[in-house]
Amino acid sequence: MSVMEKTTLDMAAVLMNAYHLGDMINGSAEVADYLYWKDLLDQDPEVKALVKKLENKKELFEECQRFGHFHPNYHKALDEVKGIELELEKIESVAKFKASEAKLDELLYEISTTIAYSVSDTIKVPSNNPLPNEGGCSTGGSCSGSCG
Repeated sequence: MSVMEKTTLDMAAVLMNAYHLGDMINGSAEVADYLYWKDLLDQDPEVKALVKKLENKKELFEECQRFGHFHPNYHKALDEVKGIELELEKIESVAKFKASEAKLDELLYEISTTIAYSVSDTIKVPSNNPLPNEGGCSTGGSCSGSCG
């Protein structure tokens, strides 16, 4: 058996296991919860109306933002956008959707971390968390010294 054939066989096994892992993730409670709340969110007429209103207010804010704080309606437009966002967050389907999305994101991050660290402890795993809590220079984790 040549080196190329061995690589092909190993890659086929890796791909099969990846598909199996994908199926397991798709069958998880986190994905079911996410899809349930996403469906409710998509069907909620109150959410649809507020999203449309938010899009309009964001357009107005973007016009003001071109001039920054100097635009006479900048702060008013910003406050209106934030107000609608707060209204949206008070709706149960939006809050539950965001929570289920965060749980699913955490699950996917844990899986990615497990896979990456099974290859090497120094592999960086991307995260949606703007304030990562492990690794890197600022958190006391292992540091390669190449970040600054």
